[in-house]
Amino acid sequence: MWNYINAFKDAILGTLNWTWNSIIFEVPWYTNYFWGLIVISLLVWGLEILFPWRKNQAIFRKDFWLDAFYMFFNFFIFAIIISGVYRFLEVAFADLGISMTSLALIDISIWPMWAQLLVFFIVLDFVQWFTHVLLHRFEVLWRFHQVHHSVKEMGFAAHLRYHWMENILYKPLKVFGVMILGGFEPEQAYIVHFIAISIGHFNHSNIKITYGPLKYILNNPVMHLYHHAYNLPEGKQFGMNYGISLSVWDYMFKTNYIPEDSGNVELGYEGDDTMPNTFIGQMKYGFSKKEKQV
Repeated sequence: MWNYINAFKDAILGTLNWTWNSIIFEVPWYTNYFWGLIVISLLVWGLEILFPWRKNQAIFRKDFWLDAFYMFFNFFIFAIIISGVYRFLEVAFADLGISMTSLALIDISIWPMWAQLLVFFIVLDFVQWFTHVLLHRFEVLWRFHQVHHSVKEMGFAAHLRYHWMENILYKPLKVFGVMILGGFEPEQAYIVHFIAISIGHFNHSNIKITYGPLKYILNNPVMHLYHHAYNLPEGKQFGMNYGISLSVWDYMFKTNYIPEDSGNVELGYEGDDTMPNTFIGQMKYGFSKKEKQV
């Protein structure tokens, strides 16, 4: 039992220490997720200010500061808290003979680094796309995902506005994605993570960009705006445009939908007026009374 307790404690203290060292620049700059997130956020926000798509949207849009807090809560504070739980489970599974290589389908560690990173990026993105579909398809999951869809004005910080329960679902499935790759996460995986953060920020930003022909591969703000649309088209009652970084999955599985690109789209979902306006209220949301899913 002490083995589990120590694993739980060491993981939390280790994550806390790494986060603090990131804040005071005591980690390599290219793995500094704290300041990396701030730099990416400021760059995308600056582009929003210089080249706004919806010109009548304020620089400090509705819920700007709430969403900014979500960024740091989900990316750092909750990560510190939950790291102990994941380490506890990792030790428990190891005692049962289940390791990171138990489900390995391929071993990418012998591949060139660029190939490792590419496959790592594609596999994790598909896992997140699939998880995102589940969040919309099952009412018990949709209840938590409604926090993200309660955004009424899109901006970069809306990217990381989501209920903490989504971490509980996403993380294990992402770990599964790593396990089928031989349990190997490339040493340069920070490249993939920073690319994913940048794309996610752009997708939620007040910037009009579609990437030309690459729109069939990369998700973009125009496509993702319709993912947040209040009014859903016939036959797509569970939503559309589920892509995280890549749009190719939506085109492949026929869940794409972009009728126009004016940017004048009402956001939210039917019944979003019941969503609390405070962080604490939204964190408790999903555990309260059920609402009919739309």
